[in-house]
Amino acid sequence: MKRRLRLASIVLSIFLLHCLPHAFSGVTRQLNSRRRAAMASVSFSHVHIYCDSLKELEEYKTLEEKLNSFSRHSWDQLDQMRSKWRDLWDGSPVIGHSDPTEWKGHQQDVVEQMLVGLGWRVTGFCDTADTRTLAITSRDGAGVRFLITAHKERSMSDFEVAKRQKTSQAPLAHLAASNLERFAAHRAGRQGVAVLGFKVKPGELDEIHAKYREKHPKLLAQPPVDYPGARIMEVFAFYKGETGQSDVDIGTLLRFVEEDEATAFAVLPGIQPVKATFDDVSLPAYCDHWVSNVVSRRGFLDTLEETLGFTPKVDFNAGVVAAGEAQIESTVTGNEPSTVIPDAIVALKDQSQVYLPINNALSEVGHVHLYLKEIGQGVQHIASRVEDLPTLVQRANDMRKITGAGFSFLSIPPSYYGSLTSRYLQKSSGLEGAAAEKVIQALKAHGVVDANDIVDLEVSREKVKAALPAQHQDLVEHVMRARYGNLYSLLREHVSEETYLRIVRNNVLVDVQGEDLLLQIFTSSILQRQAGEEAPFLEFIQRVCSERKDPATGQPKAIKAGCGGFGIRNFLTLFLSIEVSKATKARAEAEAAGKPQLARYYGSMVDAFTSQLEESNPVLTAISDAMTAEGEALEQNDRPSAQRYAEEKAKGQDRLQEISGKYKQLMRRLREEMPEMA
Repeated sequence: MKRRLRLASIVLSIFLLHCLPHAFSGVTRQLNSRRRAAMASVSFSHVHIYCDSLKELEEYKTLEEKLNSFSRHSWDQLDQMRSKWRDLWDGSPVIGHSDPTEWKGHQQDVVEQMLVGLGWRVTGFCDTADTRTLAITSRDGAGVRFLITAHKERSMSDFEVAKRQKTSQAPLAHLAASNLERFAAHRAGRQGVAVLGFKVKPGELDEIHAKYREKHPKLLAQPPVDYPGARIMEVFAFYKGETGQSDVDIGTLLRFVEEDEATAFAVLPGIQPVKATFDDVSLPAYCDHWVSNVVSRRGFLDTLEETLGFTPKVDFNAGVVAAGEAQIESTVTGNEPSTVIPDAIVALKDQSQVYLPINNALSEVGHVHLYLKEIGQGVQHIASRVEDLPTLVQRANDMRKITGAGFSFLSIPPSYYGSLTSRYLQKSSGLEGAAAEKVIQALKAHGVVDANDIVDLEVSREKVKAALPAQHQDLVEHVMRARYGNLYSLLREHVSEETYLRIVRNNVLVDVQGEDLLLQIFTSSILQRQAGEEAPFLEFIQRVCSERKDPATGQPKAIKAGCGGFGIRNFLTLFLSIEVSKATKARAEAEAAGKPQLARYYGSMVDAFTSQLEESNPVLTAISDAMTAEGEALEQNDRPSAQRYAEEKAKGQDRLQEISGKYKQLMRRLREEMPEMA
């Protein structure tokens, strides 16, 4: 039960911080113009991770060579590829777990994970007297850039009791061991994302410094420092409480980098470029948004407004959807760059639009609360865009199964994508209830549908036809479509069967926002020493932007940053699907144990969760559509229409809460009856 609530709370936090409208402007802004700074010209630059240890550069480069050689093989069965992988090492220790089926997410080398699972490469390197730093990038070095730093002799846990209060003033201070000591001492000795780095337009670093010095001098960690080719300033990201009313949290840093036009380093001064060769199947990735869990959400928002001119884009409170006792608030803030995005290629690569979702906990239950309790304030996850998300995920899954290294992803129950129930078959085909139930029983008897009502993903049409009663041979396509029925209700014929199946096989989440499409997935925790510990994770997304045309000119409209939203429908569908899967499994177990009353109880739970999902989906669609319309009305300066759509959105949110409350009470009544039937 505890594990289920933990997963649900993680999903809740993901949902709340990703429920953004298509245009990111459909929110009533309550801003004080006297406090807001002029908008700073910043863009995403890099993420800096502090970890327990790093291997020698040569070891990682050897791994890269093996990976590049391996990618040239024609991919056959996984067990054959595993043998080929081992053959490449010629008797030397094989990178990855000796038995891929025993792969575990904790105690992983994060650099190795990125090289193997994502096809990224080491493109920069620096050794100081005490630390080692690697720069990791995807194929496009102008996209995501991760810096990984470790002490050469000590792990982060060794610094847990250290009491460093300041950042280093030494040469290459951004790579100094004292930073690792300080971060670890104020983050429970944990590894983590320690620095969020932003690129600053030439000439603006002094302006940002002046704003911090005026409004938030306590946050200044490192004044602007001149290096050959760049100037760097660092500030502490958070206060321990409300702005100006508490001490500074000296864990996480924000780093601002003002570069010369021609630089001779990789990401930061002191990090020398390293030649890297990428394989033919890896994808370039680009920064999309960076998410933090904090004690004072309002305090962080105020700080960013007063120093960088960032403004809130949307607020979501925890009352939108019930998810056990876990409650959080989330606001997304960011800049408003003047960049015009003419096409999908520019939309993929543009990193001038900065989005920073921020969460705080409202209850002493759930992922955000546990994260703050175990670790403290900090970065929850890093989200990156790619052009073809199913391909990225397929590669990562295959490489993990072959090498025993890389990433795993948050497990999505098959019912998220679709299931074949009597209710579904009646609705999709018009079949009557008794006949639909007989069809399903026949399909189960032939192994087409399992005990949890999930259709075999690899089933053939011939097998389905052979399993169907003679009078129902026309139901083949209904059965085949049930493998991804929930997705089909959103996307219809706009996506091919092959694409649907790639999405389902790889556990990708899907959403539609207006005419745009969003695909997203979350890795398991990274930088985790022991299973069950709170730790950051990664998100990967694909935005499929609509090619809309201006009705007046007939020319394509410019694409908006963040097209496709961030998954407003996904949370409720996912959360209820998890519950449906558990109840369906429990029903099957009760039936096998000869407990008909208990089986009926779990059957009632399945019906209740399914009904809530069906009742909520059109409301979620209406909210999403109202958000999109509100943003477009504001863009056209049509205030009356924007207000009307805002009211429709609010009504939808109220309705969603009513539905959640209704089914919460129903489930409580059902559970009260369970002890008598067990």
